[in-house]
Amino acid sequence: MARIALIGASGTAGTRILPQLVSRNHQVTAIVRDPSKVPTRAGVTAARGDVADPAGLAAVLEGHDAVISAVRFLDSDPNALIGAVRASGVTRYLVVGGAASLFVAPGKRLLDQPDFPAAYKDEATQGAAFLDALRGVSDLDWTFISPSAMFVPGERTGKFRLAQDELLVSEKGSPISYEDFA
Repeated sequence: MARIALIGASGTAGTRILPQLVSRNHQVTAIVRDPSKVPTRAGVTAARGDVADPAGLAAVLEGHDAVISAVRFLDSDPNALIGAVRASGVTRYLVVGGAASLFVAPGKRLLDQPDFPAAYKDEATQGAAFLDALRGVSDLDWTFISPSAMFVPGERTGKFRLAQDELLVSEKGSPISYEDFA
């Protein structure tokens, strides 16, 4: 059993990750701006935290074995989040990433394709910048976990593929449900 801090526990990905952590018997601190949004359940402690307050966030993160960030990239600053994790003394850091940073051909990211949807461009660009910031970090054991291109609500099937830095595509496109990602 590990003590895990989940930043963004009330968001789209966070609400799916939280029950998966609990089902694996982890003790979870669900970090949100409004703790009343975290359902009461065994193994979960709701805590107020804000990515715009790195010092306050670092204090909430202290004493955990790992930190998971499930925060929209447009709502965060990678340097502030990385700094808060460092200041907390936690060395294991996982980030819910984005498919845009994945490669579709050698040296060509999904984000850089001419048909990349404009509606997602700003968020995707911030996500790629977050990954670039992490690539310069050597004092944290970090993982940037990118979903498929179609990251959507659905069922937990337990059937999905894993890869490294390449976008996975099948005859159905590139989908994964939030539930399977969690």
